[in-house]
Amino acid sequence: MTILLLSDIHGNWEALEAVVAQLEASHYDACYCLGDVVGYGADPNACSDWVQAHAAITIRGNHDRVCVAPALAGDFNPIARAAVEWTARQLTPAALGFLRSLPTGPRGVDAMTLAHGSPLDEDEYVILPQQAAAPLQGAPTAVTWIGHTHIQGGFSYAAGAPPARVTPDGAMIEAWPTPYGEAQSWRLPLQPGVRYLLNPGSVGQPRDGDPRAAFALYQPGNGAGLEGGTVRFFRVPYDAARAAEKILAAGLPPQLAHRLARGR
Repeated sequence: MTILLLSDIHGNWEALEAVVAQLEASHYDACYCLGDVVGYGADPNACSDWVQAHAAITIRGNHDRVCVAPALAGDFNPIARAAVEWTARQLTPAALGFLRSLPTGPRGVDAMTLAHGSPLDEDEYVILPQQAAAPLQGAPTAVTWIGHTHIQGGFSYAAGAPPARVTPDGAMIEAWPTPYGEAQSWRLPLQPGVRYLLNPGSVGQPRDGDPRAAFALYQPGNGAGLEGGTVRFFRVPYDAARAAEKILAAGLPPQLAHRLARGR
């Protein structure tokens, strides 16, 4: 069984379209989305429609929550709040109904756990190993998938050792030397007896210094609790210039357009 993990699409249709095109060469059996389908980007309805049609499970993200109830966006920064208010005005009845129906995480499925932010708090970012320690130590499954940070990779934990960062070469992902114009994937073999807190990265607004759309494919192992298995993390170039043009044409904050080319 191969599972597609998507997160933080944020209304960026060009990025999602590029991911879908890349997946034409990769078989998967189920798609799970970790939330923030909308917010920031200029195509919330197209992205919502695709996720509703193709994802077997979608976990609610913080932008999904407030875009259907903008009054809840009081703690968002002014740029994010402006995007929430714009998105709320654009959503079709079908998209509104879908986003309102989304369950909160964490949710167990196929012997893994799905969440948007930390499994302990859907609004909490897990960026540093010390932030990953409690979720890893208390995880009910060997593999937990999260989004929210827009940073691809994650953390691993073996009993008696501190949480370790999971990246392609043991370094910060910002140091990834691959040219951004090329598609690439990297493989993470999962070890039995080790717990993982993994992030497929953001489809529509990466913030790890790599502007390419991100996603992951997970093949569970055959051990107890589906320990072991393999994850392939992908980065795919997309027409970020077109996505930025649409953000500007919509009257959304220009910062949301400019950051797409930087991946931050």
